[in-house]
Amino acid sequence: MSAPNLPFPQSLAEKYRPRTIAEFVGLDKPKRILAKFAEQPYPSAWLFVGPSGVGKTTMAQALCSQIKGELTHIPSQKCTAQAIEEACYHCHFVPLTGGFQVVLIDEADRMTPAAQLALLSFGRDRLPTEHVFILTCNSTDGLEPRFLSRCRVIEFSSYGMAGEIADYLDKVWHAEGGNGNAPDLARLAKESRNNVRDALMKLEVELMAL
Repeated sequence: MSAPNLPFPQSLAEKYRPRTIAEFVGLDKPKRILAKFAEQPYPSAWLFVGPSGVGKTTMAQALCSQIKGELTHIPSQKCTAQAIEEACYHCHFVPLTGGFQVVLIDEADRMTPAAQLALLSFGRDRLPTEHVFILTCNSTDGLEPRFLSRCRVIEFSSYGMAGEIADYLDKVWHAEGGNGNAPDLARLAKESRNNVRDALMKLEVELMAL
């Protein structure tokens, strides 16, 4: 008899992944800006700049949900001119969600020059639907000034988040059945370089050791 197909347990990083803008740890300024934008969204292009793991892509997905967007996601290292053209093609159709067409491009600083030109070209021609472009990157190095001038840039910084992350990990620790002998959560946050996703994975290992 074959074993039943049991679902894999959900990781803490996925279980506690923020679904709304307000649920993010730290990132106070990006949260204020995007919460206000979500109240009255309009066609625009945004560039989220900051270190890996700080929550740029997840924030983009949360924003998409809050503005009732239909998401087209171009993952990292796959942003070619063809991918841009296909994404913009989708923007010619009214989204089933009734909201915005949202194009999310990860690691835009790795875009090919042809992809940047494709985006600049589509930026000159107003698309027929309500649309929002969100691009993430670790650095603006390599992005053309003309391209940057058409984006609203938001800095995502993990600076000063260690205390907030430690408090957040403490809540997760107790919610997941951790006893009073919690690990040094401040040290765990520091070792994760204030990367919430990595900190949750380290905490998951500590919980498994109980």
